[in-house]
Amino acid sequence: MENPTPEGTQIPDKLYFKIGEVTDITGLESYVLRFWESEFPAIAPKRTESGQRLYRKSDVESILLIKNLLYVKKFTIEGAKKFLKDAGKQKKSPPPPADIEEIRSELLHIRNLLEDH
Repeated sequence: MENPTPEGTQIPDKLYFKIGEVTDITGLESYVLRFWESEFPAIAPKRTESGQRLYRKSDVESILLIKNLLYVKKFTIEGAKKFLKDAGKQKKSPPPPADIEEIRSELLHIRNLLEDH
């Protein structure tokens, strides 16, 4: 997946960010962040006992990626959800198994090289 942080956007090296800090970093209003939480599972801030949201750096990165998809690339919310879901599948899927004939051919090639020496 591409780098979600647009050029010039610095995310401070902290464990948690309050919603006001996230609005400053992302340039989004707090109501937009709260709405996106309900739409995108990638945004899942922790809550303090008093109910205050605490966003992790990965949440902020996800927010910036979603902002890019919606505002720059003009995805719909459903399109952005599908893009993120598909990108997650690509990360998690194991590499395809090599073709058995390809492996056999490579092994024969190695054997021939060893026999020549």
